[in-house]
Amino acid sequence: MAQRQQQTRKPRLTARDWADAALAAIREGGGLAAVAVEPLATRLGTTKGSFYWHFTNREALIEAALARWVESNTDEIIATVETERDPERRLRALFRRVTKPGAADPLELSLLASTDHPQVAAALGQVTERRIDYLTGLFAELGFGEEAARGRALMAYSFYLGHSQLGHAVPGALPSAGEFPGYLEATMSTLLRRD
Repeated sequence: MAQRQQQTRKPRLTARDWADAALAAIREGGGLAAVAVEPLATRLGTTKGSFYWHFTNREALIEAALARWVESNTDEIIATVETERDPERRLRALFRRVTKPGAADPLELSLLASTDHPQVAAALGQVTERRIDYLTGLFAELGFGEEAARGRALMAYSFYLGHSQLGHAVPGALPSAGEFPGYLEATMSTLLRRD
């Protein structure tokens, strides 16, 4: 009988499981308000005791969720495109990866709407700096001077943010899936043009 109980016992949840559940709740439209212990425990099929095993309070969970977001939405994406040796191909692969036709993933937009929360503001600042620095490095590798590389990086990042916002708020304003490759190519041509 003890063996049967052991077989039906669920694996122990990790802090990462809780962080991922918090991000899923934010993504589904609840914003930071959706990061509440009891609903997350229900989502995970566990009790509040599991939460308190990993975190001292809700703010600690938010911190873990934001760290997980930084990892999955910035560090992992950069690591993936870094497998390409050519900087122009890296830039193109990056934009194909993060810009999509139609509706955007609402997670980042929910976080952008929560900049009054100090932990969110810090995470967004960290991510923005990391992304712009990475883009600046790509443009520098492509032969742009320091100032021009930084300017192109800001323009590229602004394009990404604007594209994401349109995809969320007014998806019909974006090109259709069939038109999307041409739209992306026109964007790349503008970013790579040498005046």
